[in-house]
Amino acid sequence: MNASLPPITGAGTGPASALHHVDSQLEASLERLFALLRIPSISTQLEHAPDCRRAAEWLRDDLQSLGFQASVRDTPGLPIVVAHDRSASAAVEGAPHVLFYGHYDVQPVDPLDLWTNPPFEPVLIDAPAVDGVTPDRWITARGASDDKGQVMTFLEALRAIRAADGSYPLRISILLEGEEESGGPSLRPFLEAHADELRADYALICDTDMLGDHTPAITTMLRGLVGEEIIITCADRDLHSGLYGNAARNPLHLLVEILASLRDAEGRVTLPGFYDDVAPLPPSVKASWERIGFSDAELLGPIGLSIPAGEAGDSALEQTWARPTCEINGITGGYGGEGFKTVLPGKASAKVSFRMVSGQNPEAVRDAFRAHVRSRIPADCSVAFRSHGCSRASSLPIDSASLRAALGALGEEWGTEAAVVGSGGSIPVVRDLQEALGMDSLLIGFARNDNRIHSPNEKYDLSSFHRGTRSWVRVLYALAAGAPEGTPTSV
Repeated sequence: MNASLPPITGAGTGPASALHHVDSQLEASLERLFALLRIPSISTQLEHAPDCRRAAEWLRDDLQSLGFQASVRDTPGLPIVVAHDRSASAAVEGAPHVLFYGHYDVQPVDPLDLWTNPPFEPVLIDAPAVDGVTPDRWITARGASDDKGQVMTFLEALRAIRAADGSYPLRISILLEGEEESGGPSLRPFLEAHADELRADYALICDTDMLGDHTPAITTMLRGLVGEEIIITCADRDLHSGLYGNAARNPLHLLVEILASLRDAEGRVTLPGFYDDVAPLPPSVKASWERIGFSDAELLGPIGLSIPAGEAGDSALEQTWARPTCEINGITGGYGGEGFKTVLPGKASAKVSFRMVSGQNPEAVRDAFRAHVRSRIPADCSVAFRSHGCSRASSLPIDSASLRAALGALGEEWGTEAAVVGSGGSIPVVRDLQEALGMDSLLIGFARNDNRIHSPNEKYDLSSFHRGTRSWVRVLYALAAGAPEGTPTSV
């Protein structure tokens, strides 16, 4: 099974016994992952609520087999799994207490006819050959990458450490959510209600990507999000454009004028005060990203583009990881069906999103956007707003000892310097953990950008699962030991 994997580096060094166990028990680890993947724990579909509970109970039982005190906790929605290692050896003097977070729920599988294999019948297939060589194998199933495969890299690392040492080198608690794919409505109240039980020194989250196929990464910056829908009303009904054109206000004209005014010719957002709290990218971080050598063409080429948009002077990578943005996500109004209809619509609407960086206040951005729109509405027209979320950005201190230790451990496993990266997306649990528990998070994931999460034929590379498990072994030992002075990092 291992023949098609990239070569393992660092074998026989560091926590050698646990790493050997990972390698020798890979087939058994895959069997456990496949058992979890067979459970159709789709949180957005009520008929799968029993399956979600079944997945939670499966994970509880697995954690109990690893020596954890584990339980399934009821919420107003789907259950949450909580587990703690209470062994005496877990309270190693000076070692941190970590909280691992993951989720066991998955996205719906539609459209089903685009799946090569049934989504809840996991299979291991060869990746497409490159120059006649199969570079890897793929675990294909819904949830293989997001997030069951990622969660199981951590649990299998625990299994290997326990088999090798009989105990864990630091205190570990685990929280596995069942509503991440449906907005997570129960998580924040649960964190607040159980703060004393769940609070740790920091959290570990495995729900992010690597940087390319062979470069591990830790995500330290996540953008926040403001989602707004605006509905402009002019006439009290749709009108004949020949009888009323020019004389009656066209809400689509008004809407596109307002939307166009949100950016200037240099790509900057025009809302007053929008950039007031945006700090420049630290030179050390900017230099580390330049060392990555990820070009605009590498980001844009695979999607059929070549010319960066957005703010002039910033690379595509900087724009997606570290700069705030304003995007138009959809426009509705008038007639868009087959054929042609000379209608002058009475209403028009648009959905607009802003991605926030650390320091920005999403409520202030939302208010500035609404004021900007209202100031451009004529007296005989009206505008209404509908909010679709408002969350702050989050960032991890780049000088933390835990970050240095984890970077060093990842570098040992993959044989290359681990990268510190940002993410253009938003992971609400990171902010929830900061605000409810006062905890920062280390986001260490082994997914790849071609894993097709949320899409048909979702996959997780066998090398991601295998070396991700090995990586967690190294990271946990490294976090327990702490980062020695002078540990190299990419920041």
